[in-house]
Amino acid sequence: MANDSLDTPLNLTRNALTVLERRYLKRDEQGRALETPTHMFRRVADAIAAAERKFDPQADCDALSADFYRLMTQLEFLPNSPTLMNAGRELGQLSACFVLPVDDSMESIFEAIKNTALIHKSGGGTGFSFSRIRPAHDVVLSTKGVSSGPLSFMKVFDAATETIKQGGTRRGANMGILRVDHPDVMDFIMCKRDQTVLTNFNISVGITEDFMEAVKSNSEYDIINPRTGTVVNRLSAAKVFDHIVDLAWTNGEPGIIFLDRLNRDNPTPHIGEIESTNPCGEQPLLPYESCNLGSINLRLMVRDGQIDWQRLEHTIKLAVRFLDNVIEVNNYPIPQIAEMTRANRKIGLGIMGWADLLIQLGIPYNHSEAVALAEKLMGFINEIAQETSRQLARERGAFPNFKGSRFDQRNEAEIRNATCTTIAPTGTISIIANSSSGIEPLFAVSYVRQVMDNDILVEVNPLFEQVAHERGFYSPELMKLIAEKGSIRDFEQIPEDLRRLFVTAHDIRPEDHIRMQAAFQRHTDNAVSKTVNFCHSASREDVATVYQLAYESGCKGVTIYRDGSRSNQVLSVKKEGSRPEDSVPMENKKATRKRDRPRTLQGATYQMETGCGPLYVTINEDQHGLFEVFTTMGKAGGCAASQCEALGRLVSLAWRSGVQARQAVKQLIGISCHKPAGFGANRITSCADALAKAIQLHMQNDEQHESHNGGACPECGGPIEHEGGCCVCHACGYSECA
Repeated sequence: MANDSLDTPLNLTRNALTVLERRYLKRDEQGRALETPTHMFRRVADAIAAAERKFDPQADCDALSADFYRLMTQLEFLPNSPTLMNAGRELGQLSACFVLPVDDSMESIFEAIKNTALIHKSGGGTGFSFSRIRPAHDVVLSTKGVSSGPLSFMKVFDAATETIKQGGTRRGANMGILRVDHPDVMDFIMCKRDQTVLTNFNISVGITEDFMEAVKSNSEYDIINPRTGTVVNRLSAAKVFDHIVDLAWTNGEPGIIFLDRLNRDNPTPHIGEIESTNPCGEQPLLPYESCNLGSINLRLMVRDGQIDWQRLEHTIKLAVRFLDNVIEVNNYPIPQIAEMTRANRKIGLGIMGWADLLIQLGIPYNHSEAVALAEKLMGFINEIAQETSRQLARERGAFPNFKGSRFDQRNEAEIRNATCTTIAPTGTISIIANSSSGIEPLFAVSYVRQVMDNDILVEVNPLFEQVAHERGFYSPELMKLIAEKGSIRDFEQIPEDLRRLFVTAHDIRPEDHIRMQAAFQRHTDNAVSKTVNFCHSASREDVATVYQLAYESGCKGVTIYRDGSRSNQVLSVKKEGSRPEDSVPMENKKATRKRDRPRTLQGATYQMETGCGPLYVTINEDQHGLFEVFTTMGKAGGCAASQCEALGRLVSLAWRSGVQARQAVKQLIGISCHKPAGFGANRITSCADALAKAIQLHMQNDEQHESHNGGACPECGGPIEHEGGCCVCHACGYSECA
């Protein structure tokens, strides 16, 4: 490649710069950025290119670093977030996905908890199967007591995650899987009906083909005690399936994972059985495996209205080399992960900007031509990725566990990486790349974003904005109207061909979501992360149909989300089938942030024990949610009392101005002073901490508060998008599952 200057200005959007500054750039102890985005990309490129010298001491690492740098700064390819954050820095942990084993012993369970803490501290997410743990009320021979079951231990994992994530730049997240034939499966299915429980877990039921066939035939299936391996019960498959569907319809969980299908594609069955995936479900892994992901930006792979196959091929080859190098320079959190990862060398090259590419080609997302193109394009990516991996094997050797692998059994040529392709959600890196996320359709053609001074900005899809100007119907007023709904399908002033082309997640039938996922899955080594979005009025039967279609069409798992089904969601755009209270018209948004005090309010008072004495916190609400808070110190007067009164006034003002309760809690909780009080869960570190915990108690006691105040992004107030089994804010890069 030509030696272009590495100082070329980066083409980053305002949102991209915001995300990089908040989450990726190296900082000093005071939180001040020590590097620019240019420096960050150069840091990453140099660190990954340096791996070449492990194979060739004379390798021209500078030239390859320049290639990697251009690949990232031109936004053609970006690796997963930990690589951008940590490559070339002291921590050096570059993987996003890990799976840890959880065996049926206290030693194994708490070893897994310790390792989870180390992984989350380093910026990774973890997946677990709890299927080996004996069920609740089963015998414990060593103590003659009874087992508490897998759910009780999941809560310990959840608490550890909550503690670790407080100080990180990237939230820890977990995937919890339980086999459908485990005796505690019904409790597992129901465990997140209370949305304040296991908040750091995504959960999925591990489905077997025997179970799905029993659902079809309306017959019973075996329930097996994992401790003894014996059948202890039989359940109606249809009734269990209906419970899974009902809870997914209620709040989006559990998802389902097809375990037999994961293991049919397991490249190294001689090494172990796949029991779990990473938190968003796209990466099945053996115990102690990790995987390094990266995504190609398809938005940039179009030239003159056609896919630029040559540019795409060059990007694939360079990206595969990049990801294989990551394995070499990675600083793994524990030795077992280092050993297993280097033995199988799994990488996961995926894509983002699929919806953008279709729009540029003039193909509606929900058209059969789009499904056919998905197969052709992903087949091409997978083929070139595997060819590149085989070339690397000729240069560097096959992955160490190649002998006995499925490749070896089929007498195929040696390959460097046991897997090459994965479709990940790309929530945050797609913001940096200014592209649509993964293989998802557009979330909205236009949406509202709140900035720090509570001003409202209307964000418009750049492709739509361009064509609106070109065809002469652009106006700020129209963009605001579109932002109320997100979709343009009911705007007759917009040409019909554009209304068909710029479809959003809620314009598309759930079956079309699944057909697209299945098309990509047929040419993806690992799995495909995607959310099937339903309108609020969708029925349970609609969800059941999608789950069955996912099974029949070859998907490895599926996650659904019915709009407005979680109590902590406040929609930023109004959608077909949503309730009137789910959205607020643009002209009323200012009014909802500056509420006048009514004569009468309802509330509750909480006594919090602080180092300065008892603090009485009274929290009142109006019809819209939390409204005001008053604080009274048991010892009248003094500095503490005045400071608490000031905090109460400021929090009240924030609530009346539209700030979410969760944001206030985040700013206050954990602040320390010289006189803490209490121990363990009851420990209060300061009066500010006491106020925050009183608000949390009040929110837990009344879920309506979450409904009214906790829905938008907890960091910036922007719109939350459900994609790839996760919640993502495209305004600031917040990700629930990062």
